[in-house]
Amino acid sequence: MNFDNITHRRIYITDTFFFDINDTLIAVWVIGAILITLAVIVRIKIKKFKNVPDTSFQNIIEAIVEAFDNYSTGILTKQYSWLANWFFGLFLFFILSNAIGITGVLRPPTADLAVTFAMGFTTVILMQVVGFKYNGINHAKEWLQPFFLFAPLNIIGDLTKSISLSMRLFGNMISGMILMGLIYGMVPWFAGIGPPAALSLFFDIFVGLLQAFIFVTVSMFFVMTKTPQPE
Repeated sequence: MNFDNITHRRIYITDTFFFDINDTLIAVWVIGAILITLAVIVRIKIKKFKNVPDTSFQNIIEAIVEAFDNYSTGILTKQYSWLANWFFGLFLFFILSNAIGITGVLRPPTADLAVTFAMGFTTVILMQVVGFKYNGINHAKEWLQPFFLFAPLNIIGDLTKSISLSMRLFGNMISGMILMGLIYGMVPWFAGIGPPAALSLFFDIFVGLLQAFIFVTVSMFFVMTKTPQPE
């Protein structure tokens, strides 16, 4: 894990033209490159897939996709299963974001509130897209319930969902970083390869996987609240 504060760097193209980057942005670029590379590899390999898997690679890919598809369908139902593609990509992004701290070089992007809030806000946007897609103008009328004076409160209620999602993920990841920073700071360097290293794996892998799972699951439930409800 990288326990330092976020480092900001300024890259100059000319004396007057420059742009700023930080640790979070670099980590997001690396994760994006990894995901794109994996997608290209799977895309190439998938053309060689057979009806009966005969390679470990095909078995692993099909097992992962089928497991997530079965889980997401249980929440989204088959009617809204097209949303699973987005949530699967989001799940992979969070897993890599949470686990990348194990490198000791890159800071987990999920330990930056700007990233978690942006991801939480995409859920709020998706909620509105789904709401208008399946309910039409009635979706906007819901903001006026029980009467129009409640519109600001209802809109704020939707927006606060992005805050709750982002703060939950951010809080868990940054608390793990702070805790591990304190532990590593109290022990000599040679002792860091023992129990502290195992605890770091726990926060980076297990807690990271759990938080990715929670974020995606809660987001699915939030989106489903905007679909037509049975009478």
